[in-house]
Amino acid sequence: MSFAVRNDLRGWRAVDGPDDLLGDEHYSEEQPELPVSIGASEVDAERDRRIDAGVMFQGVMYQSRATDRENIAGAAQLGFMAVVAGAQPGDLRWSNPGEDYAWIATDNSLVRMDAQTVVAFGKVAAERKQMLVFAGRDLKDSSPIPVDYADDKWWP
Repeated sequence: MSFAVRNDLRGWRAVDGPDDLLGDEHYSEEQPELPVSIGASEVDAERDRRIDAGVMFQGVMYQSRATDRENIAGAAQLGFMAVVAGAQPGDLRWSNPGEDYAWIATDNSLVRMDAQTVVAFGKVAAERKQMLVFAGRDLKDSSPIPVDYADDKWWP
């Protein structure tokens, strides 16, 4: 196991113990505290984790991974077309006259939705992703990027 030593002329270096010291070096078993530098890739990873972590809509959590977002956007598009074609609020059979339209929540429950609700769901999901993208951009524009960049206080 190596330990850190400080030499005022040469900076920090690793040694195996006090017997490896040279001249004016000071032995310490503590590692030097190096400045932490957060890069854009760490912020991007946290942003992506949050985008994929789910989206809350009307008090219910839904999955929001890439395929989920694709499905939500497609359903919202179908819902919008149904509204334009005359689907009425409260009509749960707007997509298929034989059964109520429902979306599966993260707790595996079925949440019935009319076309207007599906459109609103799609809007909330898209807005959530956009807010996270812009929060990540703001963090990456910081100089330096805060060490606690993953803290909820930086994210919507």
